[in-house]
Amino acid sequence: MSRLILLNKPFGVQSQFSGGAGGDARDTLAHLVAVPDVYPAGRLDKDSEGLLLLTDDGRLQARIAEPRHKMPKTYLAQVEGVADEPALAQLRGGVMLKDGMTRPAQAEAIEPPMLWERDPPVRYRKTVPDSWLSLTITEGKNRQVRRMTAAVGLPTLRLVRWRVGDWTADGLAPGEWRELYV
Repeated sequence: MSRLILLNKPFGVQSQFSGGAGGDARDTLAHLVAVPDVYPAGRLDKDSEGLLLLTDDGRLQARIAEPRHKMPKTYLAQVEGVADEPALAQLRGGVMLKDGMTRPAQAEAIEPPMLWERDPPVRYRKTVPDSWLSLTITEGKNRQVRRMTAAVGLPTLRLVRWRVGDWTADGLAPGEWRELYV
């Protein structure tokens, strides 16, 4: 059996166990998960939140993280601007980025989700509307969701990875984790 940890990674935490700013482990996974011999299956940027999977099984780690396996990952993105049908259609068709065309994504405008408060909060601007979208991708280019939304004129303000495959962040507060054996 393989150990799998579902962690709700808070904003500002790096997806690694060492190498915090100035040697400070508070901005790494080390202060959240005191479980030996588990490693992140993929990455989640320091300025992104949500589901991060950790495992002690190299094959499971590869199946989750490597783009050739096409494991779907769903993100909830608060974007600057209104996620209208033309922008969503572009995301669904794939977006040209500097490092090539993305695979088509599942993209839809959604109502603001019931999420935890982010610390620090997203800056609110009265004169600039924002909206939320759900975006499911099957690859993992560096900062891909942020670059895709920016490419269609919707810069990301807040990004939460909600689902990886069949696993979700549902029921986990920031910094909380749940252990499974698969």
